[in-house]
Amino acid sequence: MANEHILVFETEKPIPFTCADSGGIERGTILKLADPFTASASAGANDIIAGILAEEKVTLDGKIKIPVYRGGIFKAIASGVITVGNAIISKGSANLVVAAAINEENILGIALETAAEAESILYELNPVVMNLA
Repeated sequence: MANEHILVFETEKPIPFTCADSGGIERGTILKLADPFTASASAGANDIIAGILAEEKVTLDGKIKIPVYRGGIFKAIASGVITVGNAIISKGSANLVVAAAINEENILGIALETAAEAESILYELNPVVMNLA
């Protein structure tokens, strides 16, 4: 997959989340959180972030658990200017790029370097919901 979130440093082991067997998800995809303790591919910037998928989920492979990173250092593509230390969010139709957070957001993590539009950026994965206003 182009622009997937690539693990650079594993600081935590992935944990198992429940998933549907009916759909495939590529490694490095941002996942959204649902109840109960369920993850699926994120489809919008307002999704609550579960984490990043650690390995590919193949459609109808019989698996209903997927390994999800909730921490670690990842590389992604910047959408707009991001400054080191900014809280970042997922953005874009496939939620593959990251952007600086502005107000109340579903935070993906914290930028570990500054990046311009379309540059790769290192960030620390730390999904959380917070009001930045």
